[in-house]
Amino acid sequence: MNASMKSEIVSSEKIAPRGFLRRRKTRRATQAGQALLEVALITPFLLLLAVGIIEIGRYAYYSILVADAARAGAQYGAQNLATAADTAGIRTAAENDGQNLAALHVTVQHECGCTGSSIGGTCPATACASPNHALVYVKVTVAGTFNSLFKYPGIPQSIDCDSTELMRVAQ
Repeated sequence: MNASMKSEIVSSEKIAPRGFLRRRKTRRATQAGQALLEVALITPFLLLLAVGIIEIGRYAYYSILVADAARAGAQYGAQNLATAADTAGIRTAAENDGQNLAALHVTVQHECGCTGSSIGGTCPATACASPNHALVYVKVTVAGTFNSLFKYPGIPQSIDCDSTELMRVAQ
């Protein structure tokens, strides 16, 4: 070994001793293993959280569709007295609006009353004293069943969802 090579070895040891380099490589490998373990432990919880958020979003979307179907049926029936009497047409309007929903149950009711009193009397309301006049309302209730993608402990797999719309018939 010549003198210049010895001086290079001595100068490199002064900058970073050999043991320091080995400890530094070992520390990096330990930190990488620790990060991998942390990711492996937290991933199932993150997936469970994501699936839960997706299910809540699906349920909210389903209930909005049920409410829209009830509103569509009530809007059809509230156009005039002829459409208010068309129960089959009201049902069809609600079912057509909720066509992406399976097993919708549509219920149509008529409520009557006078302008100066509460609704709920017999239809048609004929005993309205002047200056009050008869009012006719269409009440549409749509019910459906939301089915979740997975079975969660403590939560039912299917949830009933319903919406009721009450609209005054234009006369």
